[in-house]
Amino acid sequence: MAAFETDVLAEFVLARASAGLADSTISGDIGHLELMRAWFGRPLWEMEPTDADVYFGTVLRDAASGTRLARAQVLRTFFVFLELRHQVEIHRLTGRVVQCPIDEINRPRGRRDASLRIPPSAEQVERLFAGWRSDLTSCRKYAPTARNYAAARLITEVGLRVNEACRLDLADVKWDLGHFGKLHVRHGKGSRGSGPRERMVPLINGAGRTLRWFVQDVWGHFDDDHTRPSAPLFPSERRNADGSGARVGADRIRAALAEAAARHLPDWSTTLTPHVLRHYCASQLYRNGMDLVAIQETLGHSWITTTMHYVHVHRTHVEDAWIAGQQRAAARLKGL
Repeated sequence: MAAFETDVLAEFVLARASAGLADSTISGDIGHLELMRAWFGRPLWEMEPTDADVYFGTVLRDAASGTRLARAQVLRTFFVFLELRHQVEIHRLTGRVVQCPIDEINRPRGRRDASLRIPPSAEQVERLFAGWRSDLTSCRKYAPTARNYAAARLITEVGLRVNEACRLDLADVKWDLGHFGKLHVRHGKGSRGSGPRERMVPLINGAGRTLRWFVQDVWGHFDDDHTRPSAPLFPSERRNADGSGARVGADRIRAALAEAAARHLPDWSTTLTPHVLRHYCASQLYRNGMDLVAIQETLGHSWITTTMHYVHVHRTHVEDAWIAGQQRAAARLKGL
C-alpha cells in the first residue's frame, strides 16, 4: 500500500506539471499534502469530513488565513485527481469510495483576493510626478533617481507589475511594432502558478515618450553598450562580474516610490505602492474609453473579473453614464 501511495503522489506531480504549473507551485502543493499526511498518519484518501473538521478546526485554528485556504484548496484538488484517476483502484484495494473531506460546512472561509486598493486621483498622481521631476534638478544621484522615476511612470502609464518592469531588457522595447511601439513582457505572472505568461503591451498613454527619454538621456549613465544581450532596461548602480550594469530590484522601486510620496503626496506616504499605481492605470484607461477586454490584455489578467476589481470609477461615473444615456435617448426621439 505504501508503494501504491507513493506512485499515486508521483502521478499527481506529473499531472500538475502537464497542466503547466510552475515547479515552485507544485513543490508548494506537495509540501501541503505531506504535512497533512504526516498529521493524519494514513493515506489521505481515508480522510473523512470529521478528520478535516479536527485538522482545520484545531491544528490550523490559529494559522494564517492564507495557509488554511491554500491547504484546503490543495486537498480538494488532490481528491479531484483521485476521483478521476484512481477511484476504482482504491475501491478495489480498500473498499473505500473516494470522497473529498472538505465540504460546504467545513470549508475554510475567507478570500484570497487582495484588499481593495483605491488609487489616488489624477490630480494627485500628476502632483506626485511633477514634484518627482523637479527633484531631478537637485538630487544627489541623478541617474538612480531618474531611473526610479521612469520605472514608476511606466507602471502608471501601462499598468505593469513592478517585477515585470524590473525584469524587462532593453531589447524588449519594440519601437517599431504597432502604432506606438510595444513592450515584450516575457515574465508576466501566470494564472495559478502556471509560470511566466508573455504578452505585448502597447506604449500608449505617453509610455513611449517616457521610455525614449530614459533610454536616450539616462540609460547611458549605467552602461555604455546598448547592444549587449540581456542588458536590463532599468539597471542597478551595482555591477555584474563582467563590469556591466546589474538589474534593479523591485524593492528599490517600491522604496523610491514611498520616498517620493512622502515628499510630494504625504497623505499617501504609507499606502502608495506600485500595485496601487497599477490600479490607477486600469481606472484611467477605463475612464478614457478603453473597454475592459483591452484593459485585461494590457494588464495581463487571465480573467476579466480580475480586471473589474482593478477598475475604480469616479464617484459620479454612474450618474454621468445615466445622463449620457438620457441624452442619447432624447437624440433618437428627436423629430418623431
